[in-house]
Amino acid sequence: MSQNETNWFDSDLVNKVAKEVVETVIGSNTYQHSKVNNWSNAIVEQVLQQLIKSNKSFKYIVTCAIIQKNGAGLQTATSCYWDNTSDGHSTIRWENKSLHSIIQIFAIAV
Repeated sequence: MSQNETNWFDSDLVNKVAKEVVETVIGSNTYQHSKVNNWSNAIVEQVLQQLIKSNKSFKYIVTCAIIQKNGAGLQTATSCYWDNTSDGHSTIRWENKSLHSIIQIFAIAV
């Protein structure tokens, strides 16, 4: 792998990984408050494991929010001071019939 390939943030790969993980962890399950903590921890850990396997030269930060679909609103915001030429960020929104999940992935070049 060339130096440019290891330092390039591939948002398509990151989005694909996150969507596959959340689909595997939650899938068509209905919202259950007692399972949300386990689901969010599993999503964060599995996304990190998959991204580390890509051998990119990044430190990753992954967050996951899971909320029940009940008509309530949710607003999130992030701000970063970093090198836009090497660092990256993706936000993945996923939902099924009973819940919303928002996964944020930050990649900081090493």
